[in-house]
Amino acid sequence: MCFLVLVFSCNDDFLYEQPLSSLSADNTLVSVAGFETYMTGLSWAAREEYSQDDNTFFITNFPGTDVGEDAGAEYFTYRNWISYLTPVTPEVNANWNWAYGKMLPQANTVIVYANKESNSKIWQNEAQKNAVIAEGRFYRAYTHNFLANLYGGVPLVDTIRNVPQFDFERKDRSEVYEFAKRDLEFASQWLKPAGQTLPGRISKGAADHLLTEVYISLGQYAEAIESASRVINSGDYQLMNSRFGSSKDKPGDVFSDLFKDGNYNRNSGNMESIYVWQFESFTAGGGGTRDGNQGVRNFGPFFVRILDPDGVPNIPTDEMGRGVGRVRGTEFSLYEIWDDANDLRNSEYNMRRNFYFNNPKSKYFGQLVPARTTGEDTLRSMYSYPRKIEGLPWNLNNTSGRTSKDVYVYRLAETYLLRAEAYYRSGDLAKAAEDLNALRERANASPITAGEVSLDFILEERARELLFEEPRRRTLIRMGKLVERVRKYGLLESSRSTVQNHNDLWPIPQVAIDANFGKDLVQNPGY
Repeated sequence: MCFLVLVFSCNDDFLYEQPLSSLSADNTLVSVAGFETYMTGLSWAAREEYSQDDNTFFITNFPGTDVGEDAGAEYFTYRNWISYLTPVTPEVNANWNWAYGKMLPQANTVIVYANKESNSKIWQNEAQKNAVIAEGRFYRAYTHNFLANLYGGVPLVDTIRNVPQFDFERKDRSEVYEFAKRDLEFASQWLKPAGQTLPGRISKGAADHLLTEVYISLGQYAEAIESASRVINSGDYQLMNSRFGSSKDKPGDVFSDLFKDGNYNRNSGNMESIYVWQFESFTAGGGGTRDGNQGVRNFGPFFVRILDPDGVPNIPTDEMGRGVGRVRGTEFSLYEIWDDANDLRNSEYNMRRNFYFNNPKSKYFGQLVPARTTGEDTLRSMYSYPRKIEGLPWNLNNTSGRTSKDVYVYRLAETYLLRAEAYYRSGDLAKAAEDLNALRERANASPITAGEVSLDFILEERARELLFEEPRRRTLIRMGKLVERVRKYGLLESSRSTVQNHNDLWPIPQVAIDANFGKDLVQNPGY
């Protein structure tokens, strides 16, 4: 099955789908402790969506959307959609590889081995066994949903194989979602509640949250409302409406508390957290392949390139880190959506809009940096950004461009947004407004009426609440809004003018098509 993973040559080593571990599944998956070890590895693989390299996650989800763009002079992603987004584009291949080469083999290994008759006596009871299988099925569903959101219909991989296969076929997108739905319904039934799971592990709430999104993709809105309500009404979670955690006695607000170091998991008092990727400095395996959370590197401006009037450069700091301006917000996300002066999410604790000369060697130290007018400065070196990306530097090295902050995959605010979308699509605008107002009330923003609810408003509220947090491209593709909103809100004229209707889905990687020589793996139209 060498089409699933892109390699330089198809020798025998790559013809077999094996879990990416130094420990053989046959030797490891023979005890409950062995399965726990393997599940730790699967959690690590899931986090590799974010940390597999410096920028794949960030290019995948933000440039070429309504909230972000690659704007630095040497960056060239979605400036021109026609030349850039092709079947050989790097992130098109990298995400396919992550899904088919890491996640699905490992998830399926857990499921298959847990069901083996030879392992039947290791389980104390059926519930213990099914909880392990449920975690594997969550990750399998997460991965198939990820693929369907980006590529549309894709091959389903539901087991491990010991012989090469060259005749995979694309399933309809709805079939992929249906498969993910069945996995998640099982996961919801058997996973433990949040209070009984370790940080970074999957709980029932995470399964129900993702199930809500999948139900929406299938047009099953009543079911989506029900699954979201299970999370919201479970008693395991709540929107944080008062100060908490490591910085509660320092200047800030409840929204800024959600993004302070040490505040991402439930042990900080954060009852909004559902699923979090874990990062830990000075810890083997604590940072993934690229050692740390790369958010500040990719989202933060290249501020060290800003010079004072005497030519003295700014320096990396523990607070701001060292960004390289890889992804800049659009005018829409940085300015246009902030139309309520009381919205906490736009407070000085949550959006950095002023910059100060920070090099002690400068005689201008501590003074406000005047506004810049040159393109490279304003597009890359000094621009407003959400302060949720800031944090303690990785291994206490503030030149690393990385932090040790954890990363939200799901938090309860998004569950409310998903339920609002399901209510809207089912015609209950009053209930949709009620869910949106739950977030707006927490943010001290004015409430909206039922008549103001639309998909565009929901997307605007998602941007206010989840800016640089949600995988925005996947959200826009899932909702059928990507092309429309790039044309309206894209930062660069070249991006707005070159995006094509067929860009509402990514292409299938060409190397996957070429390797699947036993059956035609049909390319998406337009590529």
